[in-house]
Amino acid sequence: MQKTILIVTDNLPEQINGVVTTYKNIETLAVRDNYRVVYLDPGRFSYVSCPGYNEVKIAFPRKVGEILEEINPDHIHIATEGPLGLRVRQYLDKHNYRYNTAYHTKFPEGLRKLFGIPEAVTWPLVRWFHKHSGKVLTTTDTMVKELKEHGFDGEIISWTRGVDREIFHPGHRNSSHEPYLLCVSRVSKEKNLERFFEIDYRGYKKIMVGDGPMLETYRKQYPEVHFTGYKTGIDLAKYYANADVFVFPSQWETFGIVMIEAMACGTPVAAFPCQGPEDVIDEGITGCMNTDLKQAVKDAFMLDRHQVWQASHRWSWESAWEIFRNNLVKLH
Repeated sequence: MQKTILIVTDNLPEQINGVVTTYKNIETLAVRDNYRVVYLDPGRFSYVSCPGYNEVKIAFPRKVGEILEEINPDHIHIATEGPLGLRVRQYLDKHNYRYNTAYHTKFPEGLRKLFGIPEAVTWPLVRWFHKHSGKVLTTTDTMVKELKEHGFDGEIISWTRGVDREIFHPGHRNSSHEPYLLCVSRVSKEKNLERFFEIDYRGYKKIMVGDGPMLETYRKQYPEVHFTGYKTGIDLAKYYANADVFVFPSQWETFGIVMIEAMACGTPVAAFPCQGPEDVIDEGITGCMNTDLKQAVKDAFMLDRHQVWQASHRWSWESAWEIFRNNLVKLH
């Protein structure tokens, strides 16, 4: 008998980010296993873009109860802590429905970096949001530990990520490409991209793939960097596969799917030794970490690309789906 999973998200399905990528891949495997996946997202309501962070959508949800009763799900998963996630959470708590939640993004750290809001204000709000969740799914064992340190007292599950190996693989690499360092990211100030732009590595071009609010500013500020805008699918895979090193300058990620996409194409990763890279990179095998990012790049050049590709196979969407499925909670 087919069961229905309702995923509540403040992201639009056409957005390009780790959260959307995760659920699209989970959905494919859920459907294969005879689940029906339904999304409740801002596209069902009136919404506006968040000032200063237009990728975040502020929805004005109406008649949420009627929508939920019409969908009649067996399981409800609240993916984001935005206005829509909050409204659904309120309804479910009021009617004693059970649900689980996810913690994808370092929400307090991001708000501090973008808007100067102290973490002392936001951590209690985040903790309260997840308080009644049947289970909280987060990205890594490190994030489980961090949430517990911040006072989360429910069941917290480490939830891996994967990569689509039909798209991301070394077969896209060709021998005639110009040497370059690559970064793939949302182009915004919290991503620490200046540290990539300012690497002086003679003989190597720097390519930045992605879009975001700082794109035009950075284009003017760093004319030597080639900015491509958004790329997806095979086009993105070709950039990964033909890069000599993938540079990941961010220091506030909970995971970083772009790193394992690069590894799946055989490209080693250079990053800072911090949360995210420390959970994803096998030091000296799939990448190198150093507080001096240029040194991390130098070290990553020495790695064997075939070994990078082989070691990347520990990341799979199949494992991610199994963890997700096994931690769904019944509505009643």
